[in-house]
Amino acid sequence: MTVNQFIRILPKLAKYNLKIIFAGKFIWFILAALAFFAFFMFQAAWERVEINEELIYSLLIFPGTLLIFYPSVFGIQNDEDARILELLFGIPNYKYKVWAVRLVMIYVAIFFIVILFSYIAVVLLYPVNPLEMSFHLMFPILFYGNLAFMFSTITRNGNGTAVIMIIVAVGILIVQGNNYWNILLNPFSSPRNMLAVIWESIILKNRIFLLVGSIVWMMAGLMNLQKREKFLG
Repeated sequence: MTVNQFIRILPKLAKYNLKIIFAGKFIWFILAALAFFAFFMFQAAWERVEINEELIYSLLIFPGTLLIFYPSVFGIQNDEDARILELLFGIPNYKYKVWAVRLVMIYVAIFFIVILFSYIAVVLLYPVNPLEMSFHLMFPILFYGNLAFMFSTITRNGNGTAVIMIIVAVGILIVQGNNYWNILLNPFSSPRNMLAVIWESIILKNRIFLLVGSIVWMMAGLMNLQKREKFLG
């Protein structure tokens, strides 16, 4: 296949994979995320809280997580329900040629959606840098999404994975704090009694932790997909 041929079929390939990934429910999750974001913005305006970058990040974290929830939790089950798992397992280097590409497509799509939401926040609430805001939001989204993907390859059941991820999310909310182990660390929420250089160091360590964790969860999930008998037995 030549480069020109690949470029011509790329849009169709992307459309086909996105349709499988989101199983026709992509638009509903975008609308749900937008609805939650609109509600959070209205609540912040109604309560007249201080509006700044810290607040915008907090308003966007849940809609961003919601966008990654469905494709990462129910992706494997959607393949099984569509009866294409056996076909996919017949492709050499399955884990790298199919789901690795899908994961990249999922996160690229979500990145642009988060940028769009950031622009909405700029228009309606506060002037933030959409690219910087979206860049920081992608770290917890990657971590949570890849963790959900890994669990989905273990349970092979969307509902079971959803329950696990809800429990994980509750646990994260309970133990969160201003340290680099906090998955939901807000980089725009600098503590008043902390030097800027120390806070920047914490943010850097946190982003490294989330990125390494995301890679580990993704590779673990892809390795689980090599166990053909487990999925087709």
